Amino acid sequence: MRPDSDSLASVEREVISCRRCPRLVAWRERTAEVKRAAFADEEYWGRPLPGFGDPAARVLVLGLAPAAHGGNRTGRIFTGDRSGDWLFAALWRAGFANQPRSVARDDGLQLSDCYVTAAVRCAPPANRPTPSERDNCLPYLVRELGLLGPVRVIVCLGSFAWDVAVRALAARGLARPRPRPKFGHGVAVGFGELHLLGCYHPSQQNTFTGKLTEAMLDEVFTRARELAG
Repeated sequence: MRPDSDSLASVEREVISCRRCPRLVAWRERTAEVKRAAFADEEYWGRPLPGFGDPAARVLVLGLAPAAHGGNRTGRIFTGDRSGDWLFAALWRAGFANQPRSVARDDGLQLSDCYVTAAVRCAPPANRPTPSERDNCLPYLVRELGLLGPVRVIVCLGSFAWDVAVRALAARGLARPRPRPKFGHGVAVGFGELHLLGCYHPSQQNTFTGKLTEAMLDEVFTRARELAG
């Protein structure tokens, strides 16, 4: 347990300076040096990403990890990549964001009643963190949940985020339902006063194939607001 003086700002500082996972450190920094041709003139963030949003949020959105040329470039989770384009547009339509798109940390995006974070804070090769990398990041989410007292719904973008959310709630001392709840799009599971809500990840693989549509994403955030009370 952290002292009572723990804060979201202190979690942010620790996340940004984290070097617990050698493979992820090497990958994120190498990607920031080599860059993608389209962003050759930009200075990449190349560090872990903290969560961001409304500290009084009742809805927390949990993603997998930063994109190599999205959040790893811009310094904010989901900002500057295709998945983020879908997510922020949906948050705007649901009234959780003041604008439908985010391209940079200083572009004026503000979230209301919503906080966005990730299961793993560094961009992983092939978007596949290892179990040890997942476990190294877990304490950051556990602390965020402790500091975001009003949170009543965790929207889990994909099965990886769902699994991490279950682990984080267990670490917070919340008894999980038996049997262990399984991820599914639109599935909601209660953990006392808090609910997990499953959503397919807005990856290009899912959005291009129609596995996830705008209407499906909108339904998830409508449900999230209902569950948040």
